[in-house]
Amino acid sequence: MIEIREEQERVILVGVALEHIDSVQDSLDELEQLVETAGAETVEKMIQSREQVHPATYLGKGKLEELRERLAYHNATGVVCDDELTPAQMKNMEQILQIKVMDRTLVILDIFARRATTREGKIQVELAQLRYRAARLVGLRDSLSRLGGGIGTRGPGETRLETDRRLIHQRISWLKKELEEVKRHREVTRRQRGRNRIPVAAIVGYTNAGKSTLLNALTGAGILAEDKLFATLDPTTRSLELPAGEEILLTDTVGFIRKLPHHLIEAFKSTLEEARYADIILHVVDASSPQMDVQMYVVYDTLRELGIQDKTVITLFNKLDRCPAPPRLYDSRADDVLGISAKTGAGLDELKITLSNILRERKVFVQRVFSYAEAGKIQKIRRYGQLLTEEYQDDGIHVTGYVPAEIYHTL
Repeated sequence: MIEIREEQERVILVGVALEHIDSVQDSLDELEQLVETAGAETVEKMIQSREQVHPATYLGKGKLEELRERLAYHNATGVVCDDELTPAQMKNMEQILQIKVMDRTLVILDIFARRATTREGKIQVELAQLRYRAARLVGLRDSLSRLGGGIGTRGPGETRLETDRRLIHQRISWLKKELEEVKRHREVTRRQRGRNRIPVAAIVGYTNAGKSTLLNALTGAGILAEDKLFATLDPTTRSLELPAGEEILLTDTVGFIRKLPHHLIEAFKSTLEEARYADIILHVVDASSPQMDVQMYVVYDTLRELGIQDKTVITLFNKLDRCPAPPRLYDSRADDVLGISAKTGAGLDELKITLSNILRERKVFVQRVFSYAEAGKIQKIRRYGQLLTEEYQDDGIHVTGYVPAEIYHTL
C-alpha cells in the first residue's frame, strides 16, 4: 500500500527592525506560532535593522544574499515576512530568492480558511482572501501579455490580468451581497433580543487569551478551545443565568492580533459588530503572557478602530493558574478588573456577581402592591428584572424587585 503524506513546509521568518529589535523578536515569536498553526515548521528567524523597509525588496541586498544562503543550508521551502508585503516586494523577492515568499497576512488568511465552519465565516474569509489577491494582481502586470485592445476586444481578447481582476471583483460583489443578507439576519436576531430586553456581554481579547474556554466554563457551550492562535473563528452566543436569576447572553468573538490587516477587520466587521451592540465588554487578558501589556493595547486599539467605545468594560486577567506569582491586576480603561482562571474555574463566581451588580445598577427599584387582577405584571418583573420578594396578602400581592428603566412605566 502506498502512503501519501503531505510534506511539511520548512520556512525562515524574516523581519525588519526600524527601532527596537526586542519588539520585532517578540513579533517573530508570535509569527512562529502562526506558522505552526498553519502547519509549517520554522527553521530560523532573521532580523535586519534598517532606517526604513526597502521599498522594492523589503530587505536590503546584503541581507537577501545571506537569506538565500540560509535557505539552501536548511533546505527550506519558503520565506515568511513579518509585515504585509506590497505586490512588487513579493514579486521581486521571489525572483531573487527563487522560492515561495509569503507575508503575515497570507499566513493569517490560511489559518482563517481552515478555521471557518459557518456560512458567514466562510464568506468573510473568502472576501478577505479575494481583496488580498486583487491588490496583488497589479504586481503581475509585466508578466502577462496583452492580446488586443480597444472596442470589441473584451472577453477572449482581454488580458489575463484584466480577466482575473474582473472575475475577482464580480465574486467580491456577490460575496458582499451574501454578507449583507447574513448581516440582516443577525440584525433581526439582535432586535429580537432587544425586544426581550436580555442584556448581552461580548467576550473580546487577544487571540489565545482563553475566550472560548471562558464561554465553555460559564455556559457549557462545548465549543473548540485549543492552545493555538485563532482556534475558533465563528462567533458563538450562549445564555448564562446569574446568581439573582437574571439572564445574560455571552457572545464569543474572533481574537485580535498585532498587525491585523485592515481588510481583515473590514471583512469581519459584521461579526465584530456583536461587540458594538453589546451592553458589556468582557476583555479577556492572558495574565501569564510576557506580552500582556502590548496585547491589551492591541485589543483597545482594534476596538477603537471598530468604533466600539463608551462601553462598560470588565477586564478579566485569565490563566492565573499559569502565573508563578500573582500578577498586577490593573487596567485604567476598565470599569472593573478581576483575576480568573477559566480552566480551573477560579474567580468565575465573583465574575457572575459582578455582572449581576452591573445589571442591577441599570435597573429601577420597585416596591408595590399589585391587585390579584394585575398578577401578570409580576411575571414581567420576573422575566425582565429581578424579583426580590413576593408576598400574597388580603389587600394584594406585595412585591419588591428591580426592573429595566424602559419597562418601569408599564408597571
